[in-house]
Amino acid sequence: MPTYLQRNQPPGVPPLELTGERTLPDVPEENYWYRRHLVVYRWIAARCAGLRVVDMACGEGYGSAVLAERAAEVVGVDANPEAHEHARLRYGSPRLRFERALVQDFEAGAPWDAIVFLQTVEHVEEPLPLLERFASLLAPGGVAYVSTPNRLTLAPPGARKSENPWHVREYTAAEYRELLEPHFSRVEILGLFHARVMRAHELAVRAGWDRVHSALRITKPFYDRFVPAIAASDFELRNDRDLDSSLDLLAVCHR
Repeated sequence: MPTYLQRNQPPGVPPLELTGERTLPDVPEENYWYRRHLVVYRWIAARCAGLRVVDMACGEGYGSAVLAERAAEVVGVDANPEAHEHARLRYGSPRLRFERALVQDFEAGAPWDAIVFLQTVEHVEEPLPLLERFASLLAPGGVAYVSTPNRLTLAPPGARKSENPWHVREYTAAEYRELLEPHFSRVEILGLFHARVMRAHELAVRAGWDRVHSALRITKPFYDRFVPAIAASDFELRNDRDLDSSLDLLAVCHR
């Protein structure tokens, strides 16, 4: 397997290796997944202006930095020592700090206006106590933003989960709602879908594009250019009835 490291990091900031456990910016081969996650962080950030926010399992830290552009205070929490050190060194802001801790143990500064927990609940063996804890850390009127991939579009048809070795369990929209609703007063679930260039590519694949680029032997040169050019605007969040066809599920959970 090839090794992918982040490119062009600031002086003194050690690059992280892409392992599949977390999404990284500055890795061209990972750009699709990075942009797919970034659009959700930006959507949440627009709703956190002036608020106190915790970004649980923040990983490399890029999402915490996006939240800190609008929030009054952001704490990025992650237990991984390499990710924590990288985030601490790379993302500096008077409104942002990083804490190395297990998400189930972090409670400093509670209550919080918002808790962000993106693309991680599928990694958790026992999510129920963790979700209950998140609810307890929220101030009255607070919101937890919790996202996960949609099993129906990530895993092979009929499979219980995808081949991602870091995932313990993946959810359909109905299963996700059943998981979350007991812990919050109200849960709204939005779907993330392809838009613009990615929607056109999706339609091209359905029309047989995979056979064409393979027959022309242009697969690698095409995708070596296509993937790094994907933008966050090539995805969109929608309050859509057809959540079963979404890429990811974002739950907006009100205390």
